[in-house]
Amino acid sequence: MKLKVRFPDGKLWEFSGPVQVRDVVARLGEPARSALVAELDGQLVGLDAWLPESGEVCLRLIGPSEPEALQVMRHSCAHVMARAVMRLFEGVQLGFGPTVENGFYYDFGLPRPISEEDLPRIEAEMARIIQQDEPFERFEEPHQRAITLCQELGQLLKVEHLQEGLAEEKHVSFYRQGEFIDLCRGPHVPSAGRIGPFKLLSVAGAYWKGDASRQQLQRIYGTAWFSQQELDQYLHQLEEAKRRDHRVVGRRLELFMIEPAVGSGLVFWLPKGAIIRRELENFIYAELLRRGYQPVYTPVLGRVQLYETSGHYPYYADSQFPPIQMADGERFLLRPMNCPHHIMIYKSKPRSYRDLPLRLAEFGLVHRFEQSGELTGMIRVRGFTQDDAHIFCTEDQVAEEFRGCVEMTQYVFKTLGLENYYVRLGLRDPKSQKYVGSEAVWQRAEEALQRVCEQMNLPELQLGVGEAAFYGPKADFIVHDCLGRPWQLGTVQLDYNLPSPERFGLQYIGPDNQPHQPVMIHRAPLGSFERFVGMLIEHYGGAFPLWLAPEQVRVMIVSQKFESYGREVLAKLHSAGIRATGDWRPEKINAKIREAQLEMVPYMFILGGREMEQGTVSVRDRNQGDLGPMTLQTAIDKLQQEIAQKLYRKPPAR
Repeated sequence: MKLKVRFPDGKLWEFSGPVQVRDVVARLGEPARSALVAELDGQLVGLDAWLPESGEVCLRLIGPSEPEALQVMRHSCAHVMARAVMRLFEGVQLGFGPTVENGFYYDFGLPRPISEEDLPRIEAEMARIIQQDEPFERFEEPHQRAITLCQELGQLLKVEHLQEGLAEEKHVSFYRQGEFIDLCRGPHVPSAGRIGPFKLLSVAGAYWKGDASRQQLQRIYGTAWFSQQELDQYLHQLEEAKRRDHRVVGRRLELFMIEPAVGSGLVFWLPKGAIIRRELENFIYAELLRRGYQPVYTPVLGRVQLYETSGHYPYYADSQFPPIQMADGERFLLRPMNCPHHIMIYKSKPRSYRDLPLRLAEFGLVHRFEQSGELTGMIRVRGFTQDDAHIFCTEDQVAEEFRGCVEMTQYVFKTLGLENYYVRLGLRDPKSQKYVGSEAVWQRAEEALQRVCEQMNLPELQLGVGEAAFYGPKADFIVHDCLGRPWQLGTVQLDYNLPSPERFGLQYIGPDNQPHQPVMIHRAPLGSFERFVGMLIEHYGGAFPLWLAPEQVRVMIVSQKFESYGREVLAKLHSAGIRATGDWRPEKINAKIREAQLEMVPYMFILGGREMEQGTVSVRDRNQGDLGPMTLQTAIDKLQQEIAQKLYRKPPAR
């Protein structure tokens, strides 16, 4: 009996007898020697994997230039880190050590806490392990023998996982490297010497299997790359991300705060941050009116039955605030979504096809009880305001309305200088039970959405199976900020389910004088003001474009004898609708300029004797430096034009 191995280029080789992937690599010779892992009939395997003895298989060898190899190498680096920790500390219990975006982590149960001061020592031990270049050896054990082995190793968390998470498995796999043995599905690189430059990044707390009721563990995060240059670039990006962290910048610029006495995850918009939010609201509001939306306001809570009908109550049960129980037995819920409230407005009176499309918009406050460990500044909160809108339309209007929603989102992003993005089409996972509605309805909705997206001039379209909302498919905008980090922001969702007879039974009278079911479109270009502004703070590094900047101009004087002229200039700026402040302190002008620069003020008007005599201002641009003297009116005209155009001027590279 012979085995046929087919390669991606169509070549077909035959083998007799037992063959491992590494044997194929050896036969291919030099071109394949960089392979770290392989794809066998669509499944990732290590080079030590055995091929079937007969039949035909498809084999793709994967080298360092491909993303799968990077993930496998990082997972192998996580194992090396776990081995180093076990060498350096007593009583180590091993949790899980998966890869994450740009790196990996491993969770440990330890009698003593690990601090970031321990990381260099762990890194040094990892370097010694990598230098020894011992192989990663895979072996399998029957389920009961695997439990016994983990008991002998003293790894009680692994025993528990075998008894609970892997209880149905007949055989499980382990990896051995020297004295280190770990329960692991793999695959791994052939040996430790194939691991590239690495760096341990931080230590954090974690719970076993993410369950707050279980044992608390310590998590060590790290990263690994195939070249020192890639590692250095990533570490530089991390430093820049720390510098831009919206929690740090927001505190320094006094944009927002979160007060523990009030509650975690509840945002206070401070005066400067409130200006940014209000400008965004005005921008979106004007665009909504221009596109035929009607503004509404609805309550921030409702009867539980409303959300049971919509499906939000069972679907969001784990992340909702508990219902409010009233003395008369009524139960109310802080709304997790705005859509049921807008549906009630639609149902408030009979509708005709002549009334459609009906576009209702609201900056609606919603609440979700996120876990404490998931809260992150403004990015992940418990109370947030969505720039929400719902369109009720006929099925014939779906394509045009969906296109209009996508175009509005594109316009908003372009205005804000967010032009590096792609669109992910969220489709239903047929294997999941979380979705409501019939298969036929889902197929119709997904085909309609995909057809519209493919016809539009979108920068990139990706399919995301399992990414749909529970009631319908959606198009999510994934924006990359100035550091290349992805943020899921705007969304447009198509919904045939909430209007259905099984849910809210929405109707309109058609031209045939018969009742018909409308289609519902959910859309939010920003997502939420909290998350969006948090992202903008990091994207801009706090240097907001002029039209959004809380303080647009700072007037400063070189000597206090020019204060009266400075106050005249300030008054004229206020009369022109420009947000400006005056710095009349007896400080040196260079210190004042430096302070305004650090506070990200877009423009500075510097006044001295010459300016007062000539009725001019010396203008300094945050980005370009000194622009020279201008008449006050010329300077005001320049600023008003930039504000009116909502101009985004990219700051110079640092």
